[in-house]
This record gives sequence, structure tokens and C-alpha cells, in this order.
Amino acid sequence: MSNKNFDIVIYGASGFTGKLVAEYMHKQYGQDESISWAIAGRSKEKLMAVKEAIGISHDVPLLIVDSNNESSIADMARQTKCVLTTVGPYQLYGLNIIKQCAMHGTDYVDLCGEPGWMHEMINEYSAQAQETGSRIVFSCGFDSIPFDLGVFFLQKEVISQHGKPALNIRGRVRAMNGEFSGGTAASLGATMASLKKKPELFEVLANPFALSNGYIGPEQPRDNKPLFDEKLETWVAPFFMAPINTKNIHRSNALMGHMYGENFCYNEMWIQGSGEEGKAAADFVSKMNPLADAPEPGKGPSRESIENGNYDVLFCADLDDGSVMHASVKGDLDPGYGSTSKMIAESAICLIKECSNLDGGIYTPAPSMGENLIARLEANAGLEFNLEN
Repeated sequence: MSNKNFDIVIYGASGFTGKLVAEYMHKQYGQDESISWAIAGRSKEKLMAVKEAIGISHDVPLLIVDSNNESSIADMARQTKCVLTTVGPYQLYGLNIIKQCAMHGTDYVDLCGEPGWMHEMINEYSAQAQETGSRIVFSCGFDSIPFDLGVFFLQKEVISQHGKPALNIRGRVRAMNGEFSGGTAASLGATMASLKKKPELFEVLANPFALSNGYIGPEQPRDNKPLFDEKLETWVAPFFMAPINTKNIHRSNALMGHMYGENFCYNEMWIQGSGEEGKAAADFVSKMNPLADAPEPGKGPSRESIENGNYDVLFCADLDDGSVMHASVKGDLDPGYGSTSKMIAESAICLIKECSNLDGGIYTPAPSMGENLIARLEANAGLEFNLEN
């Protein structure tokens, strides 16, 4: 890939999330001559406005690329080591980008939380990506980096201290403050629409091992109804991102040769509190639509809302002797926008700068970048990975 003009092209830089990614790249790496990057999108005028608003140097090129114009996408893929795309829903706008990146040996990172489409792309393009050396990494935002890397971080500690992995981990969202992404809501809408045309995707959406390359593990603990977590002594409710996070975590396990064990179980829920109040809150959350008030795609929260947001996820490893090891992942910004924009930017840089030994293929964050990405996120992106008592 020595003939590439750029390390990273941010595709969708004129959209709300893409602009945040471009802003982060400018502030964090604008003076770093070891990283060359460009921004891309359909409208030259909008891209110029983004550069002007952020103060991005005139030396940062812009590329005119349309997801429906395959030749323009091919031109982008030929010029860069990695395409960072924020243009979703990916099942509507991502196919040609995956196709061209796989064809040209170009790396790729996205914010995808659409398991049906991911399942199709894995089946269609894994072999070609392996042949060309293209490293394609899905879900490099709030879904699913804190969860995928949180389980990875905890299992590494469990193995280090006990010589074997925990066969059951409970993910428990303790806090999440910020607005949900309009792109997430749009992706859900696109997924529901695709089910009418492809009813076979129901099976993919229902199967926690749908992205695990054909491996089917044990029946997983249920997480679709409120329950009382006896070990934490709190009521927990279904977490709307669990269906994608769970699939990605099981895929990570499969890609790492079942580092967590072939009988690994994982479930992910949202802590609501103890007593009758906690039970009532869990019942309420289980019936609400968390995406009902999400903004339209391309729009998002205020700067104040982004900066005042945060999240805190607890991971509980249940050990054979009845004890429990705990770890947490915390972020200091709104999860759906502020933290996500930093996570995907650091993922792209990590992939091209620190993963030279990674073969081509379609990955999740943990098996592709693992400890290298954790270190980058802690150093630059406001995330904290900690063991807890």
C-alpha cells in the first residue's frame, strides 16, 4: 500500500458525525505530519464549508465521492490506506464501499450496527479481503467498542489471574447520558424494512452467533425482559444495543480461536436500581422506545449536550469458585456522537499504524486491534478501562 496518497479518508465528512470526526482529526492530528488524511463526500460546497467552519488546513484535500457512483468510490479506495465511513444506514450506502475496499486491499472502518447486512458482507467479501489484505472492521463506535473491548479487557485479566477464561460475563450499563444517534434510528428502520424483502434475516437477528462464522455455542442467558440481578442486587432492563453488541462479542471470541471458551455466555442489560422503584423503572424501560426521540440522520445534539454526556459500563465475570471479577469502561462524552467520533478516528489510525501484522479479513475491534486500541482510547479519546473490586 506504499503507493497510496493518504493514510485515511473520512467519507461523509459533511454529515453531523462525519464533521465531528474531521474536527477531532484536525485538533488531535492536524499538526502530525506522519498522518495524511482527506475528507470526502458528495458535495464540494459542503466539504468546503466543513473545512472553513473547523479551520482545517487547505493542505487537507477533499474528494468528491458518491456512494451510488462506484467509479468515484473505486478512485477513493485506490488513493487511501483506510476508508473511514460514517455514511449510514450501511445497508443502503455501504455495499459499494465494502466491495471496492476488498477489491483494492484498502482498510475500512465504520459505525455499523446492522447485523443482517454485516452477515451478508462477511459471507460475500471475507475471502476477497483475505486475498487482497484489506482489513475491514465493523462497529467502531459506541456500538460496539466499549462492550467488545470491555469483555476482552476483563477476560485478559481473568486468564492472567486464574489461568482460564470466565465462561459467563454479564455486561451492565450503569450510566448513559446523551442523545441517541439519528443514524442508529435510521439503521433500525432500514433493517425492519429489509425484513419484508428478506424474511430469512429474522433468523440472523435472533441468533447471538449469527456473525460467528457458522459456530453455534450454548444457549445464552435471556436479556429481553426485566430481571433481578442477584449478584449485583439490582433490577436490570433490556438494553437496546445488546442484539448487536452480543453478536460482535461472540464473533470476536470465534475470531480469536475461542479465547473466551467454546461455551462462553454473555448477556447485556441496563441497571435500573433496587427495590420497587428499580423494578418499576426496569418495567418502564422494557416497554419504551429509546430511539423515539432520536434526531434525523445528519442532525444531532448541541455542543453542550455532547460535552456533558458520559457513560459507564460494568462487566462482571462469574468464576468457577463463585467469586466475581469486575471491570468497567467509562467515557467522558456523549456516547452516540462525541465519544463515537473519537473512537472511530482512533480505530482508523490504530489499524494503519499499529496493526501491520494483521492479515486481511473482516473483523470486530477486539481481535483486530485489541490492546493497541485500548491504549489509544485511554491516551487520546477519554475512555477508561479499569478493574474494580
